[in-house]
Amino acid sequence: MLYWLFVKGLGPLARWRIDPQAKGVSNIPSTGGAIIAANHLAVIDDALIPLTCPRMVHFMGKAEYFEGKGIKGRFKKWWFTSVGVFPVDRSGGSKSLGALAHARGILEQGKLFGIHVEGTRSPDGRLYRGHAGAAKLAMETGCPIVPTAIIGSRQLQRPGQVIPAKGHAMVIYGAPILVKRRAPEQITHESLRELTDRVVATIGRMSGQEYVDEYAQKVKARLKAEAAAKAAADVGATAGSSSEARS
Repeated sequence: MLYWLFVKGLGPLARWRIDPQAKGVSNIPSTGGAIIAANHLAVIDDALIPLTCPRMVHFMGKAEYFEGKGIKGRFKKWWFTSVGVFPVDRSGGSKSLGALAHARGILEQGKLFGIHVEGTRSPDGRLYRGHAGAAKLAMETGCPIVPTAIIGSRQLQRPGQVIPAKGHAMVIYGAPILVKRRAPEQITHESLRELTDRVVATIGRMSGQEYVDEYAQKVKARLKAEAAAKAAADVGATAGSSSEARS
């Protein structure tokens, strides 16, 4: 499978470039399903976990990765499928639930599933409020959650940077949080929030990140809107200055 080709074949090059170190690898269950719940700082986070985890980890990927046209689109779909990535529609609702059902199937087959609890990359390096997907999967399957802290990847690969800089990164696997399997009617919003906050707090203690009690997606949307408004204001000011100059 291409997953192991990447880890074993391209791993030495990746290790030379980003030098991923790992702590707490013994906390990853050697058998059975488990959820690797990590923070998210850079694109290379999804390489750091496979490079440091002794077992294959399945991840979600943006649905756009699987919907391309032509040879390039087919190649991307083939590549992501081969390395254990499956599509998720991030628009929410029933479309996102389909991806969670697929993840549940992976866990019930005794495999590892990796998820970034913040739902997206941090806009500024801080740790943001977690989504309840990992907690829900744990309660539905009874699989443990392994809180995972990624450190240093943002310094190696800033937003918009394609090739990471040469440097060091660390992945810390915390002690598994054991979760009892629950019937659907026993899974409440309060229990999901409590478990999610526990996972995020554990990640924060390991990573040393400042915590922000707000969803990263909302912060990104606000920053994007503010940038657009500023750009529009600058254009207006420039146009006004030009008009005055002609007068």
